[in-house]
Amino acid sequence: MMNDWNTYRDSLLERVGDFAKQSPDVLRGLTTIDHAAAKTGHLEPKMHELIALAVAVTTRCDGCISVHTKKAVEHGATLGEISEALGVAVALNAGAALTYSARVLEAHAQLPNK
Repeated sequence: MMNDWNTYRDSLLERVGDFAKQSPDVLRGLTTIDHAAAKTGHLEPKMHELIALAVAVTTRCDGCISVHTKKAVEHGATLGEISEALGVAVALNAGAALTYSARVLEAHAQLPNK
């Protein structure tokens, strides 16, 4: 069954609004960080959203996926560009697994009675 991402995003943003009423400083801090990342202006907004999507996939954040997919499209990202960013995320996840696999082998090699 496919998720209804539009309904999910709307519901999520409503719950975030509820959380903001309880902890406004936390949300204000997150918003400050989010805006600070774009403040230098070195990257176009579309690129920020493509990066956000790749990170959302690697961190397994459904809320991030729903919000940043919409923002990426609003900033002109094509399905091809989104797919390429996701391909980078897949490659990095696989690369990270490979790197950490090497760490397991190193840890195993250091065991006294293997």
